[in-house]
Amino acid sequence: MLRSPLPLIPALLAAALLMGCSSTSEDRTAGWSPEKIHSEARDELQGGAYDKAVPLLEKLEGRAAGTPLAQQAQLEKAYAQYKGGEKAQAVATLDRFMKLHPASPAYDYALYLKGLVNFNDDLGLFSWLSRQDLSERDQKAAKDSFEAFRELVTRFPDSRYTPDARQRMTYIVNSLAQYEVHVARYYFERGAYVAAVNRAQSAIADYKDVPATEEALYILVRSYDALGMTQLRDDAERVLRASYPQTTLLQSGFRTKDQPWWKFW
Repeated sequence: MLRSPLPLIPALLAAALLMGCSSTSEDRTAGWSPEKIHSEARDELQGGAYDKAVPLLEKLEGRAAGTPLAQQAQLEKAYAQYKGGEKAQAVATLDRFMKLHPASPAYDYALYLKGLVNFNDDLGLFSWLSRQDLSERDQKAAKDSFEAFRELVTRFPDSRYTPDARQRMTYIVNSLAQYEVHVARYYFERGAYVAAVNRAQSAIADYKDVPATEEALYILVRSYDALGMTQLRDDAERVLRASYPQTTLLQSGFRTKDQPWWKFW
């Protein structure tokens, strides 16, 4: 009588596990000093091999735990994640760093890098190549970027990163204001004049002294006119002419896509 082959299965599984263990690659950093790991990670960073730098920096965090070198590893890991396109992971790494090291002398850099991660994610310095209106993009990342920069300039006014952060904040504010105007124009062009008025008024009230105010006022003029509210139309037009005496909107209408509102700093 033939025996069932089932009793062989545990032995086969054990053999397979042993083979798997024997084929596992060894940790090449096992005998390295923290300084050696850091040097190798820096080489990978400088060579643009961000995916290789991250695991090295993670090992460095563990090997140098409790030292300034471990803090440096965290920041460099966040930078590598950011440059490697892993922006959510970069933000998580920076948030962890700031939670663990609130008194770190590199805290200002952590805030600056967090602002950069979200700034580039949403605004993109080179979107002009495709003539994409930056105000038409999702604005959450822009707001997160602004908050990081604002905390930086408030807490560290003398930081080396503060001047650039201030310029980026101005750019973000202009983007957020123009986003409101973009939505107001969207409503206007579809005949939703009350909604257009509401969004244009929000842009004017929430964002002061920004380029988008001119078009927001023009949308008010056109929307009130379409609604038959002549007094409000005339009031909005007076404000537009007084605030922007050189405006051409009343004569030529809305700007085209070839006339972007945004400028580089």
